Amino acid sequence: MLEHLISIIVPNIAHILELIGVFIVIYSALKTFGRYAIRFFNFSDETIKIEFSQALAMALEFKLGAEILKTLVIRTIDELIILASIVVLRAALTLIIHWEIESDSKRCNHFLDLKKFNKKNEEESSHEV
Repeated sequence: MLEHLISIIVPNIAHILELIGVFIVIYSALKTFGRYAIRFFNFSDETIKIEFSQALAMALEFKLGAEILKTLVIRTIDELIILASIVVLRAALTLIIHWEIESDSKRCNHFLDLKKFNKKNEEESSHEV
């Protein structure tokens, strides 16, 4: 009885999680495209890329959650192998995206620090004159 209930409910919940992941990708892609279009496709603003990467990472988390739920209804070793492969690939993609976010954030923060430093020096030099 419980096994039958799980075999019905879990796939539906997994599909909902996957749809949420797809929605996040589509929404964030359109939002990112719009933000770049407003700037005439000037790709120098790293914050747009960072926000898009964060959205992709979140979408992958939802997809990964769906795959974890699917482990509850695996029936054959072939399904297990396929599912394990998908989980490994999605986990690897998530790690790569998180690494890229961290790298871009450091570069963006360094750039902002330089801008603040230059602005401070300009203000100090204008007061000296």
